[in-house]
Amino acid sequence: MRRVLLIVPIALSALVGATYGQTLGEVARQARQKEKVRAKTAKKVITNEDIPESPASTPAQHETGGKTDPVAASADSPAPRSALQWRDMILAQKDHIETMRAQINKLNASIHFVTANAYVNGAEYNQYQVRKQQDVKNLQKQLEEEWKKLSDMQEAARKEGMGAAVYDP
Repeated sequence: MRRVLLIVPIALSALVGATYGQTLGEVARQARQKEKVRAKTAKKVITNEDIPESPASTPAQHETGGKTDPVAASADSPAPRSALQWRDMILAQKDHIETMRAQINKLNASIHFVTANAYVNGAEYNQYQVRKQQDVKNLQKQLEEEWKKLSDMQEAARKEGMGAAVYDP
């Protein structure tokens, strides 16, 4: 009797589960339909580029997304950047330089030569340390280039009339 009472609910749940189960194709179709509905009702994301920087900007500029007339702006001169943009670019460059400097210091700290005859693979280990030294030299060259980029950015910001708080934060 107890067996029958135990088997009946298990059999019923197996039958019910089989009738309500979905195939993988049905699930995929439903997912595609949901994506289509979401794509149709996609909302516009407003970014800082859509919002005018100052109240003095014209409504025509705001409606075109802040883009200027291509005929009015010459192709040779880039669009003037705001003080915040200059400051962010310069700070990002400084962070990049600091990251490179930290990599160089870490790599320099890991260079340790050994007496070649004292260890089984001493000569190979020393060759690996020489490669590390070459990597440090390459990174230092890149670091010099990044410093040059930073000084060029700072000079360009200064020429655009930005204050010292912008080009030397």
